[in-house]
Amino acid sequence: MLRIDGLSAGYGRLEVLHAVSFTVERDLPTVMLGANGAGKTTLCRVISGLIPARAGGIVLDGADITRLSPAERVRAGIALVPEGRQVFPDMTVRENLRLGAYVHGEPGRTGFDAVFAMFPILAQRQNQRAGLLSGGEQQMLALARALMSRPRLLLLDEPSQGLAPKAVALIAETVNRIAATGVGVLLVEQNLILAQAIARHAVVLETGTCVADGPAGDLLAGGAVADSYLGKTRRHRHVV
Repeated sequence: MLRIDGLSAGYGRLEVLHAVSFTVERDLPTVMLGANGAGKTTLCRVISGLIPARAGGIVLDGADITRLSPAERVRAGIALVPEGRQVFPDMTVRENLRLGAYVHGEPGRTGFDAVFAMFPILAQRQNQRAGLLSGGEQQMLALARALMSRPRLLLLDEPSQGLAPKAVALIAETVNRIAATGVGVLLVEQNLILAQAIARHAVVLETGTCVADGPAGDLLAGGAVADSYLGKTRRHRHVV
């Protein structure tokens, strides 16, 4: 579904990602793990087109999207749920959802009905200002807003950030339901409990380099994840 091939990127003279390569399959929700500063958020921004790739390529369902604009990538089927949720606090829930559908024009009733069926609390609060929602409810709104663009691939950047354990469990349940509909999932996360609840495949990023990838159960049970969080360097390995 998604193929990242030798991707390098950064800010100014600073290169953050160094020839990163991995794949995300539609039926294998994938988690990108790594410590703070590993380059996970930068990777999400490059995939979604917010910063350009310096080298390498991004292929979605066989089509090269490396040079597409962010809006073109949304039309191609990529939706980003950014770190910190970034809902529009002075706009209503319904207005936030309308913005999620902007690349397809004015959303019809069917689009709203679909997300309200998945997120009943948002249906109840659709006319409420988004800034008055709880943290967990705002994360649900950020997810629902992304789904309004009818994505093929959902990028989730640290969705558990700042949430209570009960809200994290609800996020896991919701993302699993989204994945079951055929939407590909790339989860960027430090919360290993959430990663274990969602991911079937895992990629470990360490200081901008992919150091391990393979079945999530094997990597989460092994030493690659612990080493990446402790800053120990190891050569890239693929677990089969």
